[in-house]
Amino acid sequence: MSKRIEVTDLNCYYGTFKAVEDVTMTIQPRSVTAFIGPSGCGKSTFLRTLNRMHEVIPGAHVEGDVLLDGHNLYGNGVDPVNVRRQVGMVFQRPNPFPTMSIKDNVLAGYRLNAQRMKAREADELLERSLRGANLWEEVKNRLDRPGSGLSGGQQQRLCIARAIAMQPEVLLMDEPCSALDPISTLAVEDLVQELKETYTIVIVTHNMQQAARVSDETAFFNIAGTGAPGKLVEMGPTEKIFSTPDVQATEDYITGRFG
Repeated sequence: MSKRIEVTDLNCYYGTFKAVEDVTMTIQPRSVTAFIGPSGCGKSTFLRTLNRMHEVIPGAHVEGDVLLDGHNLYGNGVDPVNVRRQVGMVFQRPNPFPTMSIKDNVLAGYRLNAQRMKAREADELLERSLRGANLWEEVKNRLDRPGSGLSGGQQQRLCIARAIAMQPEVLLMDEPCSALDPISTLAVEDLVQELKETYTIVIVTHNMQQAARVSDETAFFNIAGTGAPGKLVEMGPTEKIFSTPDVQATEDYITGRFG
């Protein structure tokens, strides 16, 4: 299920403004890759190109190639909706649908795609997804209650359950813990470690310790100044990036000299 991502010469634009310039990288399957770097350096923008969410913004577009196991996600005739089924996304703030129950939140993706399921199949998918998000034991007796009634950390795990219910091959996470307390953050980090057994995971984080704890590979993005595009400075095994990076700017950022 888990798949490799290969990005070649990728440029991201908002209208005529180039936000990210000339990124080339390979993201390994069944691993966690962290994107780090100062605010405004294009981490989240680049993340959204990996499932074609970037182009949802009016005027935004991409140049270059993103291959998922050899298939170009930006190829002619490729349906962005199908791309987003394969490459799921969890956002910075937990965003369960407020009027929906816990159960309906998890199954929302299937229903939005007009996929019909028998009640037994729906129940099996619901339990499997909530177990996958380490949430089943906490909510199994209140599945018909609103998802918005859960704690922040539980809401974020509910959003993860909603994403994995679609059975994607890749899971993108845009600062998934930035709105959470330390205990909820730890629960999500533990979950990420379990999910990488099945999925290719890419996570944007401003938390250096989190990147060091959860990721196998780390990519450091930087920006030359206001109005300049973000660029990939270096990428490699997390242990190496945090101990002996090749570029001085990486070391300066990780040690807190700027950013």
